[in-house]
Amino acid sequence: MSTETVPQRPVLLTGASGALGRVLTRALGEAGWTLRLTDRVPFPDPLPEGARFQRADLEDGPAILRLAEGCGTILHFGGISVEHPFETVIGPNIRGLYHAYEAARREGARMVFASSNHTIGFHERSAVLDDDCALKPDGYYGLSKAYGELMGGLYRDKHGVESAFLRIGSCFPEPTDARMLATWLSYADLTRLVMRATLAPNLGPDGTVVIWGASKNSRMTWWGRDGRDTIGWAPQDSADSYAQALEGKTSGNPVVERYQGGGFTGIDFSRGDSGNS
Repeated sequence: MSTETVPQRPVLLTGASGALGRVLTRALGEAGWTLRLTDRVPFPDPLPEGARFQRADLEDGPAILRLAEGCGTILHFGGISVEHPFETVIGPNIRGLYHAYEAARREGARMVFASSNHTIGFHERSAVLDDDCALKPDGYYGLSKAYGELMGGLYRDKHGVESAFLRIGSCFPEPTDARMLATWLSYADLTRLVMRATLAPNLGPDGTVVIWGASKNSRMTWWGRDGRDTIGWAPQDSADSYAQALEGKTSGNPVVERYQGGGFTGIDFSRGDSGNS
């Protein structure tokens, strides 16, 4: 395992003004990382030492290429982060992702991609999934993240770009419902995950790894094998202390409670059979 704590080259963070981008900016800045930050809206916090921010739209390919100059890693957290209609998602989450991968290809940079549990959201909660499970996105947002993982595979096979796909569960200050007792990822565990995905000497023989992004929650029985040992990451926090307050806090919707993707599965659901096969 690498003993480095600071990357040798600057790191580009897209989506820096979002909730997770701000968390990572603060934590990585405090760790002494040289950060290049971008978002389409202004950065709302004081910039850490060694960081610079530039507004840019992910759909502006030349701007993303300029921002990535000299960077050794791209932390791609930009784009639409919740379910929206296809026409809203396609620009930032698909075209914007292409621009980020083109920048990684040109710079010889590693991609750390903020993927999502919504890539597999229509698997039932009774299933135990390994990192090579079938993709079953639960909406256009999840579909765009599945596309991102496929694009990462293409860029590895064709251009040698390494990618870490972080299938983030529910990353909030604390869990807020019963589902999150399984899927919650603490901010500190996210930060450690991103650090290890960036600093690991390699991402295994295939050059791509999938990591289930959940903390050490005893109720997380849905997600099994992944690539965490390859990068040297293990979660340290847990949602278990919230169990007494949240165990009965469910949606009451049979579709939402059947599938791993939770609320996203119920949006515009029209099969008329509550998901029963």
